[in-house]
Amino acid sequence: MKFATLPNGTPDGRLHVISRDHSRAAPAQAVKTLQALMEEWDRFEADLQAEYEAVNEGGGEDFEAKGALAPLPRAWQWLDGSTFATHAELMATAFGMDPAPRDRPLMYQGVSDCFWSGTEDITLPSEDDGIDFEGEFGVICDHVPMGTSSGAAAAHIRLLVQINDWSLRTIAPVEMKLGFGWVQAKPSCSVAPVAVTPDELGGDWRDARIDLTLDIAWNGKQFGAANGYDMGFGFDELISHAALTRPLVAGTIIGSGTVSNANYKEVGSSCISEVRAVEFIETGEMKTPFMSFGDRVRMEATGRDGTPLFGVIDQKVVPVSSR
Repeated sequence: MKFATLPNGTPDGRLHVISRDHSRAAPAQAVKTLQALMEEWDRFEADLQAEYEAVNEGGGEDFEAKGALAPLPRAWQWLDGSTFATHAELMATAFGMDPAPRDRPLMYQGVSDCFWSGTEDITLPSEDDGIDFEGEFGVICDHVPMGTSSGAAAAHIRLLVQINDWSLRTIAPVEMKLGFGWVQAKPSCSVAPVAVTPDELGGDWRDARIDLTLDIAWNGKQFGAANGYDMGFGFDELISHAALTRPLVAGTIIGSGTVSNANYKEVGSSCISEVRAVEFIETGEMKTPFMSFGDRVRMEATGRDGTPLFGVIDQKVVPVSSR
């Protein structure tokens, strides 16, 4: 199944069922919001499957993805991992940091009370903050009991999403040295308009990983096309890690971290900072600038046959004063 949230004047919007080809949309009749669905998935699943079949047969109205909100415009919890070894190794080498541990995933808790849609202009205070995009994949879970094993965690993954985890790179090292976590360096994330059930990916959802390419363009030029399968820890392991000492509320979103592959010289990268790290390793100088106001980033992952999945993130960065 595929879902989107369209605006209706409320903070959580109105849940819609989206056709497989993204051409049609119909308000979900079984449940009004995605958060309510996550809280009682088993109760609503069969009815929504019937609604999905109806919209695939031409029901509903034309779907305009540009008008959609983030699938969950606000969530109880957003946890982001850093699971791609190549990304971690490049960043550690370039910045003289200790290598990341291999026996446990890295994870931080970010702002979750607001997620940008995939088409909104992103307002930020200053170009001097080192504006960077980070292309990721993510999952949305139902309720996960404390102590859930990785073997049991996969059953709690209900939806898959595509994320741009915005970062302010100049601020990040200052906050990291304080040792108390990110606040200013991590503004709200953007989420592509459509959330999909894992079965929509077929064999490209395997080992609790998304085995698809995330195509990224910066100001109209190809930037990266890394594949999401190379996670050192799958989403099932990330869920188990997060739930070790606390339950995870229904609607928790968990990110993969910046998608990165060992053959980055061929496929490119999913964030500017990784490119700068490569430059530093190879030449001793970081040449690629971070984003400027007016810059645009586009991200999309489709099925191998071109079938739309999450829709497109296509956003321009603008100063706060222009909004």
